[in-house]
Amino acid sequence: MKLPKDFNKGKVQLPKNLSYLSDELRIIEWHGYPFKSMPTSFQPNKLFELRMHCSCIKHLWKGIMNLDELRIIDLSDSQNLIEMSDLSGAPKLKQLILRRCIKLSKIHESLGNLKWLIQLDLNGCKCLESLPPKINLESLEIFILSGCSRLKKFPEVMGNMSSLSKLDLKETAIEDLRLSMNSDKLRIIDLSDSQNLIEMSDLSGAPKLNQLILQRCIRLSKIHASLGNLKWLIRLDLNGCKCLESLPPKINLESLEIFILSGCSRLKKFPEVVGNMSSLSELYLNETAIKDLPLSMEHLTGLIKLDLRDCKNLSSLPNVCCYLLSLKILTLSGCSKINELPENLENIKGLEELDMSETAITELPSSFILLKNLKVLSLHGCEGLSISSNKLISLPVMQKRRVDPTGMLGNSLSNLWSLTKLNLSYCNLQAIPDGLGCLSSLTNLDLRGNNFVCLPESTTQLSNMKTLLLCGCTHLQSLPELPLNIRGIDADGCTSLEILPLRFEDGPYPFLCLLNCVKLIKNEDYGDMLLTKLRHHFQFKGDEPIYRIIIPGREIPKWFSHQSVGTSVNLQVPSEKFKGIAVCALFVLRQHRPLLQLHSSYEGGYRLSHWLHCYLIANGDERKLILGGYPFSDQFGKIESYHLYLGYYPYKLFTEELRENWSQIDANGIGQIEIRFETYGPGLEVTKCGAHWVYEQDIEDLNQTMRGCNNNSCSITPYEDDLEDSAKETKIE
Repeated sequence: MKLPKDFNKGKVQLPKNLSYLSDELRIIEWHGYPFKSMPTSFQPNKLFELRMHCSCIKHLWKGIMNLDELRIIDLSDSQNLIEMSDLSGAPKLKQLILRRCIKLSKIHESLGNLKWLIQLDLNGCKCLESLPPKINLESLEIFILSGCSRLKKFPEVMGNMSSLSKLDLKETAIEDLRLSMNSDKLRIIDLSDSQNLIEMSDLSGAPKLNQLILQRCIRLSKIHASLGNLKWLIRLDLNGCKCLESLPPKINLESLEIFILSGCSRLKKFPEVVGNMSSLSELYLNETAIKDLPLSMEHLTGLIKLDLRDCKNLSSLPNVCCYLLSLKILTLSGCSKINELPENLENIKGLEELDMSETAITELPSSFILLKNLKVLSLHGCEGLSISSNKLISLPVMQKRRVDPTGMLGNSLSNLWSLTKLNLSYCNLQAIPDGLGCLSSLTNLDLRGNNFVCLPESTTQLSNMKTLLLCGCTHLQSLPELPLNIRGIDADGCTSLEILPLRFEDGPYPFLCLLNCVKLIKNEDYGDMLLTKLRHHFQFKGDEPIYRIIIPGREIPKWFSHQSVGTSVNLQVPSEKFKGIAVCALFVLRQHRPLLQLHSSYEGGYRLSHWLHCYLIANGDERKLILGGYPFSDQFGKIESYHLYLGYYPYKLFTEELRENWSQIDANGIGQIEIRFETYGPGLEVTKCGAHWVYEQDIEDLNQTMRGCNNNSCSITPYEDDLEDSAKETKIE
């Protein structure tokens, strides 16, 4: 008997009590069974499978029911189930699934003797406080108790449970796991988030264990020495075990591939590596109290990734790291005591990513130029790079004194031909070396928060560069001609920037952000130039169809044929084929709050506090098409003027469903499209908006503009210092 899931949704009138079910039934599958128990007369001695998800049942039966043929019981999400009945009459039961039976508090002790049982799943039974004190489940393969948050004790194992392969005890209240059994087949033990677990006991009874996951067991302080000899162990995860002070003194985990000790903030010493551990590819020691690494780590010949982030007690990069010849990713960010790198760093010839953000590093070793395979280098927040010192050999161009701009930093970097991402943000740099132009593979350059006045002319040689970040470079006055293929320029807060080279024949610059570039707007041609740049994008056929500009301004350009006060503007569905739609919003920040009062989220490594989104809504349809938007960093609170958001979204990005909807609307001679802007974050307000369907005719207008058309319909009115009183509130402190 199988009933559909919607059987109980008013289609069939059921009695208040069920008095009869056929004893001949072999399968019962009744989703949402509405009764508290099975009929008292029901004796289903031929029943093979019982599935009643989301039932109202409190108990199945009283006493012992003769169920020799029963193989499966699944009562998942039966939230009224209080107890599991006597199962001794179902000796051949193979699956007992009681997931999320949140009121289940008692299980009959007969469960412990089901020798045919293969799967026992009690996930999410958060009222269950105990199991039968002894279990002898010799066929059991999968045992799931995750989310049984009141379960404090694991039962004593009697006899042989050698078939068990997975033991899931996540989010339980178990204090001590003692596996009084031998199980050659046990592969996974997961005790994640078991916050009462104090000790991990002897694991020698599970010699072929593959995964031991103990992440966020915040009271775990002791692990049995047998852990160090689990030669089949592949993954060991102790992330967030902040009370763990030590590991077994020696480890010989020859199959281990991933070892995670992140956040073990009391762990001061890494164990000695005994024997061959060449399978280990990832080692996470970030946020530990480790002071040094043992020389025996040189046996980790297959190590690819080493994470030492925020190891505040590390005073130098352990020399042994330079003997890890397979290493590709080395993270040292936040190791605030590290002030130099070893000369023999060149040994790691395959190194591809090196993150030294917020370290005390003052110079790069001369051997740095030999890291030919380095692709990603971050020196974010290394303010010591700008300190004038005789020891500053490798970075002379970053000193405040006048130096040769092709000095050692330029030499060090110019040989890194594979480098694709370079982060020199917030390093207090006074100048950028001209040798930067030799980084032919560079795609992302992050120079935020520095004090240089200009970029070297060699920047134009970076032919592969896609993204240039200059936010907060308050001394920057001008930019050189930029590479043609660049996709995005973010110059938020470049308050001294006066010259922005944008040639019409260049690439499209699909993203350009100029928040608070207050001096730039005094350039009379800048408004016309940027709007014409947007219109130039209409005929671009490259890979990046979306175009976004954010600039100071106080009026919607007249070129936008549909304009409105407020956050939305309505347009009629175009009757002829169009290329896309251009949108514009005038926005301002009405409130200025201290950073600590802003709710921020992290995305892509940035801290964000405000969002501006643009939606397209067809004919009042509740489904919105997100045209695009922009996330603002937490520094957005310092904005001091009205700004414009301009965007272009081509027809090919619109969904097929939306296109069909438009066709139907056109046939009826009606149809409205709404462009709506929505904001997230305190004080961000859109005051006006506009939109414009883009046709082929706009390309012809563009050609006229490029031949020298200069009329008011193409202009962007720059911001003048006449903010309304409501916008002149106290600025961020």
